Amino acid sequence: MTARFRRHRYAPHAHEEYAIGVCVEGVEQIGYRGAVHRSGPGTIVVAEPGETHTGGPGIPEGYAYRVFYPSAALVGEDLPGLAPHFPSLLVADPGLAAEMVAVHMHLTAGGDAFEGESRVVEVLRALVGRYAVRARAERHGSPDAARVARAVRERLADQLVSPPSLSELSAGIGLSRYQTLRAFRDAVGLPPYAWLAQYRVARAKVLLAAGMTPAEAALAVGFADQAHLGRWFRRVLGVTPAGYRSSVLRNNVLDRSASRD
Repeated sequence: MTARFRRHRYAPHAHEEYAIGVCVEGVEQIGYRGAVHRSGPGTIVVAEPGETHTGGPGIPEGYAYRVFYPSAALVGEDLPGLAPHFPSLLVADPGLAAEMVAVHMHLTAGGDAFEGESRVVEVLRALVGRYAVRARAERHGSPDAARVARAVRERLADQLVSPPSLSELSAGIGLSRYQTLRAFRDAVGLPPYAWLAQYRVARAKVLLAAGMTPAEAALAVGFADQAHLGRWFRRVLGVTPAGYRSSVLRNNVLDRSASRD
């Protein structure tokens, strides 16, 4: 994704993938792991899968950035069974940041697909090799909270379109509604309803990329209507569903064209 924001502020959210970006103009302010961070030009930002974070302009002029969303499998390709852990959100490596921006520009411009794939792998290996560690500290919260969160996530994912009520969720794991809410928030950093909305956004992204219209995707993942999907899509990704769909489909066309060439 390529974006420029002056006013938009991301609501607390998390990604299923890594979010690896480079600020190219201005200053972004990010809430991550209980602290506030500021990213300027040339700084690499690495948010890990499942880590709740926010984002917004750090100065009145706003900021611009380029972001990759690689899967955990791609980032950890050389570490079978492990997702590389980055102790710090911000990485100060101007040279690597410049190369990431160059690769990003190559991909978004529809450059040679084979070259793009190779360069993405190279910059990710460099990032992991220099700044990641193999061991990850456990997320704060008790094992019981993690168990509750896992049970709630699994049930909500299974009943995506017609989710159970909080009372039904709580009864299913033998806790009160408040205990369920507190345990889930302790483990995940979000209330269950916000996690569900973001999970729906993630599923909608797949459907939009496959060519489904925003209205169709909204109903398919359980949002009330297209407007409901749009509000959450912008909160999580900063773009509209239609804008995301157009961008992905356009890039797919460019990829196919580059492959034929």
